[in-house]
Amino acid sequence: MSSTAQQARQPKWRSVVIWTAVALIGAVGWAMLALARGEEISAAWMVAAALGSYAIGYRFYSRFIATRVLRVDKTRATPAERLDNGIDFHPTDRRVLLGHHFAAIAGAGPLVGPVLAAQMGYLPGTIWIVAGVILAGAVQDMVTLFFSMRRDGKSLGQMAREEIGPVGGAAALLAVLAIMIILLAVLALVVVNALAESPWGTFSIGMTIPIALFMGFYLRVLRPGRVTEVSVIGIALLLLALVAGRWVAESSWADTFTLEPGTLVIWILVYSFIASILPVWMLLAPRDYLSTFMKIGTIGLLAVGVILTLPTLKMAGITDFAGVGDGPVFAGSLFPFAFITIACGALSGFHALISSGTTPKMIQKETQVRMIGYGSMLMESFVAVMAMVAACIIDPGLYFAMNAPAGVIGDTVQSASEAVRHLGYTISPEELAAAAKAVEEQSLLSRTGGAPTLAIGVSNIFSEVFGGAGMKAFWYHFAIMFEALFILTALDAGTRVGRFMLQDMLGNVYKPFRRISWWPGLLLSSAIVVGLWGYFLWVGVHEPLGGINQLFPLFGIANQLLAAVALAVCTTLLIKSGRLKWAWVTAVPLAWDAVVTLTASWQKVFSSDPKVGFFQQRADYQQAIEAGKVIPPAKNMDDMHTVVTNSTVDGVLSALFAVLVIVVLVDATRTCVKAIRHPEATKLTEAPYVESKLVEPAGLFATKEEKAEQQAALAAAGTSRTGPGQDTR
Repeated sequence: MSSTAQQARQPKWRSVVIWTAVALIGAVGWAMLALARGEEISAAWMVAAALGSYAIGYRFYSRFIATRVLRVDKTRATPAERLDNGIDFHPTDRRVLLGHHFAAIAGAGPLVGPVLAAQMGYLPGTIWIVAGVILAGAVQDMVTLFFSMRRDGKSLGQMAREEIGPVGGAAALLAVLAIMIILLAVLALVVVNALAESPWGTFSIGMTIPIALFMGFYLRVLRPGRVTEVSVIGIALLLLALVAGRWVAESSWADTFTLEPGTLVIWILVYSFIASILPVWMLLAPRDYLSTFMKIGTIGLLAVGVILTLPTLKMAGITDFAGVGDGPVFAGSLFPFAFITIACGALSGFHALISSGTTPKMIQKETQVRMIGYGSMLMESFVAVMAMVAACIIDPGLYFAMNAPAGVIGDTVQSASEAVRHLGYTISPEELAAAAKAVEEQSLLSRTGGAPTLAIGVSNIFSEVFGGAGMKAFWYHFAIMFEALFILTALDAGTRVGRFMLQDMLGNVYKPFRRISWWPGLLLSSAIVVGLWGYFLWVGVHEPLGGINQLFPLFGIANQLLAAVALAVCTTLLIKSGRLKWAWVTAVPLAWDAVVTLTASWQKVFSSDPKVGFFQQRADYQQAIEAGKVIPPAKNMDDMHTVVTNSTVDGVLSALFAVLVIVVLVDATRTCVKAIRHPEATKLTEAPYVESKLVEPAGLFATKEEKAEQQAALAAAGTSRTGPGQDTR
């Protein structure tokens, strides 16, 4: 054999050995999780199973989709290059855009959903998080990003209208916008609850705004393309802001940054409006990029902490609540409600809005959809895995005391201890009091929503590695602030996406709105979107049973119904663009998601269990009103009437959203059948091909070939200057 042939074979064998080892690590991790019977196992196996699976999925499946299914073309100019206007369309360095996209999609879902689903055990949720993201969630994000990019960055609803048809398109536009408003208001409410009365969190998160503005001008004006430099500066300033936040909280300035919920609502609305209209390079992209360092850094440290401390999973692999469906955290059986509760870590319709919103207007090359669309979703999924770890390593008794509502466990440590015992777990009143004291909280009872539970798990792991038990309180409050940062970055990008969606809709009536960066339309649509979700947020903050609190129960199902719309659009476009043999890539997850979400919708509307069915809940409360009784969580007769109203509204909207999605699915099926039978008559709204002048890497790090292409392009241009996005160090 010649030396040349030997050199060619060496990398191949090295690759085989490496990927075989990765596969074995993942397989062993899954075997340990699945085969454990009655004994506690290390949480490190969950980390190994997830990372091994992600590596295999990204290396092979995402590559297959990019090259065979989508056939990405590096010679084709993207909307960012063709329509660059410095406001919404702007070619953005792939590393900055990866940070923006990840920060925008990683909201409350990957942190909260797995914590709530832990009541059914660690195994079902972990399987769905990992398998779901590889086969469904990351696929949806990547394919939606690709097709939106091919259509000048059009929104999901507008693509549905143009590619599916007027009936299904109108249903999609209405469903998408309505669901979007609910999702944004829910995200904003979580931020308000996390930052209210927290000077440390308010100061630190507030400081990310001027830091991001500085980074934006640094990359645009001072040192174009110097991503490495601005990253180092940004990280240093972010760490300083985090440390200074604690100093502020302990200083005379604490009162200045201790804000009431109502005040926070106003500031969040103002910030979201400004972030929606400013050029993307100025605030949105650099702030999300900056936030990503904290997010990935914290989750990475948490994974390292798990490996170093090897905590055991104290929650059972599968609990009794998975089969019975009467869990105290949320009602409903494993199917379908575990797959609804865990949304963003596995499959999330909200992501499709970002993938057809800001990101397709900023991506430099088609070849980058794999890293940004598929890769960032894997990153978010790992966040969900770590949230599951954090929830399952704490004592199950403490978990249920924190996540069961007050109506189940009462408001004292004695009643909570007794209630937990009836659930099949044990924790003493003294242990409950000690757990709260350790993190400097007055009480941990009924701290529902998932965030405090995650913070407890994070503090347990970090305190073992950094500082001991005396640092538990610090790490607990750090985790609460960390979650608020996670969610706020989804809120500002989501508002901008909502503005795009509304402009697309209004553009069907008045054509100037189709110009996304047309200032009158930009300002008006931003104000309308902020006003809509801001109204529900304002009422929800001031009325415990009103505003967005009224619509909160719709969050999970609405999000997954939105995913069904996105996957239906993607499947339709694959078929219409001549990729029928590859349509299963999105059709299979579409079928699964449709079955899950429509089953859940049916149960939420028609179930005879008042904990599940909205109309049954309405009937029970109405009957109690007629009998003159007050049922928790209502505290008086006015609350009883409010619960009746809320149940009615939620039931009607659940049915309406399900019907709208069914209309979309039926019309999409009609369009697909027509395209298969008469491919010659199929029309696409894809933008014409324009040759790209940009030379940019496809992945996080430039390959030797890509570096050579960049140098050749620079030489051909007659300059040695490194331009924007060409810092390959």
